[in-house]
Amino acid sequence: MSAATSPSERRVSARIGAISESATLAVDAKAKALKAAGRPVIGFGAGEPDFPTPGYIVDAAVEACRNPKYHRYTPAGGLPELKAAIAEKTLRDSGYEVDASQILVTNGGKQAIYEAFAAILDPGDEVIVPAPYWTTYPESIRLAGGVPVDVVADETTGYRVSVEQLEAARTERTKVVLFVSPSNPTGAVYSEAEAEAIGKWAVEHGLWVLTDEIYEHLVYGDAKFTSLPAIVPELRDKCIVVNGVAKTYAMTGWRVGWVIGPRDVVKAATNLQSHATSNVSNVAQAAALAAVSGNLDAVAEMRTAFDRRRQTIVRMLNEIDGVLCPEPEGAFYAYPSVKELLGKEIRGKRPATSVELAALILDEAEVAVVPGEAFGTPGYLRLSYALGDDDLVEGVSRLQKLLGEAKA
Repeated sequence: MSAATSPSERRVSARIGAISESATLAVDAKAKALKAAGRPVIGFGAGEPDFPTPGYIVDAAVEACRNPKYHRYTPAGGLPELKAAIAEKTLRDSGYEVDASQILVTNGGKQAIYEAFAAILDPGDEVIVPAPYWTTYPESIRLAGGVPVDVVADETTGYRVSVEQLEAARTERTKVVLFVSPSNPTGAVYSEAEAEAIGKWAVEHGLWVLTDEIYEHLVYGDAKFTSLPAIVPELRDKCIVVNGVAKTYAMTGWRVGWVIGPRDVVKAATNLQSHATSNVSNVAQAAALAAVSGNLDAVAEMRTAFDRRRQTIVRMLNEIDGVLCPEPEGAFYAYPSVKELLGKEIRGKRPATSVELAALILDEAEVAVVPGEAFGTPGYLRLSYALGDDDLVEGVSRLQKLLGEAKA
């Protein structure tokens, strides 16, 4: 569309037309389409557990379907009993004490992120975004009128940014810093000391912090999850926590997330949601209530499987010449550098970017991966290891065979 196009001629608004498709969902959709067409594609694109939702959670949803009280509108901000349970769960898991009035139940984590940014950003406000970042963060910031400012970390620091890097990016327009640990797409986990330093830096400069804790229970080895408002109490009046049931309870399709924050911000976000979607599906909320009120046995079983797969995928990726994969400490993603492979000949082609390399891998090895461009850092690939052990080994074995053919 040319710059001269008049508003009356523009079919899609400039604001919405500027949004990019979710790269991770696009890769997953393409892989599924190829599989449906009979090709033996193995997909490392989707960020969702390959386990079913625990039975007791499903049972709660079935019972809710039969309960007439769930057949009607409920408060836009969430079922009171679910908000109370989320408050209890937050204290149990994070050591962060909040009241139900500080909670908004949303249609998944994506809505929580957008509504949180929309509630605090004015046009032109800057948000510091550590990269590699999940694809939705910068788009949500832009939709809310803000300006994402990337701060890039690489494999040499385990994909963790420093306070010095954050300070170098801070300007008079900076309003928010995004903090994500464990991280999607890298699996990076900040130590308590690192997290505390970032939290205190934000307090010193009067900045807001939005922290995404969706992977809180998926940490491995000696790594530990740290909740910023729990360890930096003075940050709480300017801290928004985003979380949900998707990863911990294998409930990606149920679409239940939440925002925790200062009451005025949560009230504003709730007002927004009351016009955008009203209440989250009552059946899904009843399922989420069963999830957050129950124990963590299910996630413990998943974490054991993910840990095993984590070690396998890192070992196998690092056996490929030209691939360097740090060991992720959380979530369920590996984020190897493939910069040394770019420009090399692989089956008659010389991919110059990780986008081109990912396309080559899909065509030649029938393996779907997400290129680093989607996460703000070209030269990398993201592979989710939330898939069966046999498929994981087969998929990476195909990568080893294909990429092992690379030559100068």
